[in-house]
Amino acid sequence: MALEKMEALEARVRGLVDLAHELKREKAALEAELRKARERLVKQEEQHHRWEEERAAIRSRIEKVLGDLDVLGCLGDSKEVALD
Repeated sequence: MALEKMEALEARVRGLVDLAHELKREKAALEAELRKARERLVKQEEQHHRWEEERAAIRSRIEKVLGDLDVLGCLGDSKEVALD
């Protein structure tokens, strides 16, 4: 009877040890996955920042061109008035 209890206890301990090893493997895999996800996030944030800078530069250039067109439009209006 005592031998059976000891064997059952050993089996439970082995099961717990196996479970602990499996949990360690899963933890390591999850940590690796998390590290990769964080790296992707950093890259995406960098890309987003570059796009925002590019967008601001394009906006600035468009505003300058529109300003130049406004100046040309005003000059064209002045010539028309002067010709009348």
